[in-house]
Amino acid sequence: MLNRDRARWALASLLSIAILSAPAVWNRFPLLQWDTGGYIARWYEHSLVISRSTVYGLFLNAGSALAFWPVVVVQSALTVWVMALTLRAVGSRNRPWLLTGIIAVLSVLTTLPWLTSILLTDIFAVIGVLGLWLLLMHADVLSRPERAGLVLLTAFSAATHSATIAVLGGLLIVAAVYARFDRRHLPPRRLTSGAIALALGVAMVFAGNYVIARQIAWTPGGFALSFGRMLQAGIVNKYLDAHCPDPYLRLCKYKDELPRDADEFFWGSPLFDKLGRFAGLNKEMERIALGSLAEYPLLQLQSAAHDTMKQLIDVHTGEGVENVLWHTYGIIKDDLPQLVPAMNAARQQERPDGLAHVFPAINTVHYPVALAAMALLPLIVLLSFFEALPFAYGELAAVCIVTLLGNAFVCGALSNPHDRYGARMVWLAAFIVALALARGFERLRQPRARPVPGAEPLFY
Repeated sequence: MLNRDRARWALASLLSIAILSAPAVWNRFPLLQWDTGGYIARWYEHSLVISRSTVYGLFLNAGSALAFWPVVVVQSALTVWVMALTLRAVGSRNRPWLLTGIIAVLSVLTTLPWLTSILLTDIFAVIGVLGLWLLLMHADVLSRPERAGLVLLTAFSAATHSATIAVLGGLLIVAAVYARFDRRHLPPRRLTSGAIALALGVAMVFAGNYVIARQIAWTPGGFALSFGRMLQAGIVNKYLDAHCPDPYLRLCKYKDELPRDADEFFWGSPLFDKLGRFAGLNKEMERIALGSLAEYPLLQLQSAAHDTMKQLIDVHTGEGVENVLWHTYGIIKDDLPQLVPAMNAARQQERPDGLAHVFPAINTVHYPVALAAMALLPLIVLLSFFEALPFAYGELAAVCIVTLLGNAFVCGALSNPHDRYGARMVWLAAFIVALALARGFERLRQPRARPVPGAEPLFY
């Protein structure tokens, strides 16, 4: 029986991995995006670049010898593993075909397989959240090797992107507060595992940056991304109007030429190149961002709230999967020329618009499903509170709500809203809804117990 169960799990897992790899297989090459080249280049350029994790860059380059296919397989396999552990935590311990069925449904209705099939850090955003939740709330259903594996996986997930480690850090703080009020469901001692995972993630960032650039430093970012949001909100221009002329602000000379789109300024502006890009403007952007926070607090709050709410609903699939990825193409041509024929033979590179023609149709399904799944999360919490669903379902739904709000704030208010930042998180909501629906169908299929004759209650 044990061997039979293992065979079922092995077959279900392989099928699930194949489903999650399907977009890359259909494309004939792992999907690429603007940021992909920045991660790959870290190994070859030996420098630190804004928001480009050296840890994930090393992971990509480890799979480059086989045209990055190992990256797609590993990303898919880790996703399947964490989802299987989640099923166990909510009470569906030995249901391999339920796992495969949920993955198949999510692969049609959500952005999930597009995240596992692309050479980006995005899939690790939810993997890290689920890993942390399992360590904190359900360590009792995990074996010791599984707990150790989740600590390493959560740490790696945190190290892949500063936004991910920020969201995970926020969840750990919320968990520490929750543990003070509900020690039964979250014993304070379990916080140690989460803290170790995040500390290890921080150590990985510093270690990766030292290996690549021989610098003990954090991955650049921070104020430049906040500057971008303020630029889009018009706050930067307001600050410059109030402080220029200023010999220490080079942007004064060009304040009327600044675009109101952060992506245009950072990635397509000759002015930004002229002023030295991030290395040349980092200090000035930091000064303007901090000065604007101090001088316009109400405007900053309004802008941050607006961008947080916008990020919450910016969840379309496919942002950036284009065929104008000149930087990524250039990096692969210069540093991995043996992969150019396979890359150029992919569907993404065949058409001038890449795969952009595919996503409008996909999003007629994905977008409303994402919004509906988010809307159903509070209902799942309520059903769990009134014991119509087991506690673990409401607990996971509550974690998802906090995660989505935290991600919206980190990516929307501290950076600027993008569909990619929302889409990489929102499939978690659909996963939870699918789990709840599966539980509901299971209860409906269970035969109701017939009353025993003579056992009717007596009323006096």
